Amino acid sequence: MTSVTLVAGVDCSTQSTKVVVVDAATGQVVREGRAPHPDTSEVDPRLWWQAWEQASDGLLDDVRAVAVGGQQHGMVLVDEAGTPVRDALLWNDNRSATQAVALVEELGGPQVWADATGSVPVASFTVTKLRWVAEQEPDVAARAQGVLLPHDWLTHQLRAGAGDPTTDRGDASGTGYWSPGDGDYRRDLLVRAFGRDLALPRVAGPAEPVGETPSGVLLGPGTGDNMAAALGLDLQPGDVVVSLGTSGTVFAIGDRPTADATGVVAGFADATGRFLPLVCTLNAARVVGSALRMAGAELADLDRLALSVDDTEGLVLLPFLDGERTPPLPDATGVLHGLTRANATPGHLVRASVEGMLCGLADAVAPLEAAGVAPRRLVLIGGAARSAAVQQIAAGLFGLPVTVPEPAEYVALGAARQAAWALGHEDLSWSRRETVVEPDPARGDYHDRVRAAYSDVLVRARSLLVRSQG
Repeated sequence: MTSVTLVAGVDCSTQSTKVVVVDAATGQVVREGRAPHPDTSEVDPRLWWQAWEQASDGLLDDVRAVAVGGQQHGMVLVDEAGTPVRDALLWNDNRSATQAVALVEELGGPQVWADATGSVPVASFTVTKLRWVAEQEPDVAARAQGVLLPHDWLTHQLRAGAGDPTTDRGDASGTGYWSPGDGDYRRDLLVRAFGRDLALPRVAGPAEPVGETPSGVLLGPGTGDNMAAALGLDLQPGDVVVSLGTSGTVFAIGDRPTADATGVVAGFADATGRFLPLVCTLNAARVVGSALRMAGAELADLDRLALSVDDTEGLVLLPFLDGERTPPLPDATGVLHGLTRANATPGHLVRASVEGMLCGLADAVAPLEAAGVAPRRLVLIGGAARSAAVQQIAAGLFGLPVTVPEPAEYVALGAARQAAWALGHEDLSWSRRETVVEPDPARGDYHDRVRAAYSDVLVRARSLLVRSQG
């Protein structure tokens, strides 16, 4: 009988820790668990360890290797012993927005930052949080001797603190002080932000073992959540992922680093040695949820309503319900344009919300193309991706075949793939069931008109987008 090699992948996300135990040969999930995190943008890292212990309880028998995928950008400041000196500030903590603007100006503008680190820093980036602590909490800053990312910290705890902390190039590329182009830290930028140097984790290679747990389980390097998702989906050049969660993310595998001075494209590295240009929008599935609520309907009604009409008859929804990051409209509101008696129905409204959400994300693909990505297919993930209406409309608006993988914990699966690599299993083929939806050539003119109408309304409604201060 052939023995099965089991590996584990961890997704330490904003909301929870998820653990999957996988057959390294096939990618089949044999066990999984999860535990929640506090719903906050500032958290004691020890709660991540508690969530790991809860989520992995009873799962790790015979597991030979484990790796961690973690939320990007989070700042874990530690003392000389590796103990956090304050709660971690997460990616979604915006208190350092002012510091982000100041850092960009101090270095000479967006193009200088983009050339140096592949990205123009915003409040989510670690480098801006370091500046905020240095300015606002000098006593805390004085006690800090090192800075880690969430996945770095959890990996180090799995080693029981043995050896030096490690990270990987994918997660390091979201700090604002590591260069994807040069493949090295920019300590001058860290010092500019914090006022002095800090100990940084060593950047391990994609398949490099980085230690063992006290029980002898091998540790893979781990990576950031978007990079792990790319591994879990087995992305290839030309695959463009559109993630439809509460917010929206569009990313692709690239063969060269990017440096977008507009700040729209974050020029991340991936977890394999290539690159992962990424665009983030704030409004995705929540837009459709809001339209369903306006229509007095539930999520189960989405497909019925959105497909009850095949034309919004001029109704256009600009989806900036919570402000927007791409395009940069932080104080924007949504706009419903073109309302008539003919299209004032629940079906037209819900279809317009789907089209508006997807037009906003389709606009996010254009900067990726400008950065050198040549899309060949769309990979649709996230909760809203399960909707037949969303799949059909996405294929038309993007003009690409839409692949919808079966629902799975793709960040944790990507981390599990890293764990298998650490054991030497680098030539893996983990197949997943998927649905493919092709664009309907007969509907091409309609979808072209939808994209054009969305762009026209966006230009003409700029003065209406800003929230009234009265």
